[in-house]
Amino acid sequence: MKLKFCVTLLGGLLLGFVARGQQVAVKSNLLYDATATVNVGVELGLAPRWTLDVSGNYNGWNMSGERRWKHWLVQPEARYWFCERFGGHFLGFHLLGGQYNVGGVDTGIKFLGTDFSKLKDYRYQGWAVGAGVAYGYAWVLGRHWNLEAELGVGYAYTRYDTFRCVGCGKRISRDKPHHYVGPTKAAINLVYVF
Repeated sequence: MKLKFCVTLLGGLLLGFVARGQQVAVKSNLLYDATATVNVGVELGLAPRWTLDVSGNYNGWNMSGERRWKHWLVQPEARYWFCERFGGHFLGFHLLGGQYNVGGVDTGIKFLGTDFSKLKDYRYQGWAVGAGVAYGYAWVLGRHWNLEAELGVGYAYTRYDTFRCVGCGKRISRDKPHHYVGPTKAAINLVYVF
């Protein structure tokens, strides 16, 4: 249901604008593609140096070996382009929101008060909202094709339930809040510009 809503929203945004040169772009994040996460982004030109990018992703697949990496996420972002939109350097200001069900993943990462190494032994199920800033660069590959790299940092507030193991339903904590500070966006986008 949520995936259908996100796809309908993105499609409505795309169809609600006339596709003129340098006005609309669609994109796919190759980093998400590498993790079998379905994703799509739509970017709309608002002014000569401003665009609105809305991306969404969904991963609902079961992984082998009692691992889970299920989630959905929506990230709207206002972008300011230093030269002209859809090419060169840009700064982004993004929001994020989504739900997750992750566990059984061995990362060994501890970062600014968040211990991702616990994902190996426990399963976490909850939701998150947040905001951040990003820097990126878009290389023009041809008349309609671009390659875009972006990295963002920010803050996310999340509430989650903790389960003893990935496969079992034994809950050990309920509705626990957490404040996350760190990377909130990473993308290598293949972009088609209309």
